[in-house]
Amino acid sequence: MVARHLKKGRTGEEIARAFLLGHGYVILDANWRSRHGELDLVCSKNELVVVGEVKARQDTTRELPGEALTPKKRQRLVKAASAYLSKNKLWDRRCRIDLVSVTLNTHHCQLEHLENVVEYTEASGGGNTYWQPW
Repeated sequence: MVARHLKKGRTGEEIARAFLLGHGYVILDANWRSRHGELDLVCSKNELVVVGEVKARQDTTRELPGEALTPKKRQRLVKAASAYLSKNKLWDRRCRIDLVSVTLNTHHCQLEHLENVVEYTEASGGGNTYWQPW
């Protein structure tokens, strides 16, 4: 039997995947793991690589999905995204990290897609540039 929080997370990722596909994104990878962490979705759109961090919550919870994107989680996302770009030789492509928050209810769901939610300055604690090396 699958734990309830894992089932909710999978449902949120399936909804996010369908949303992104419907908006012209191509899914390159899902649940990609490295020693730095997991990337929920890695997509491509118009030569842009988009790392999609999916946060799913029940409608009854007090914390909003985006509130779970802590500074530590942002650092892990940047490191994992960098590892993905290196492994797949994609450093020549522009890249951004998006948040797809899914709030679930028994009868419906609400989805919000926020683009470019992590900048290098937030994740590294300094500098004045994006983390992408172009």
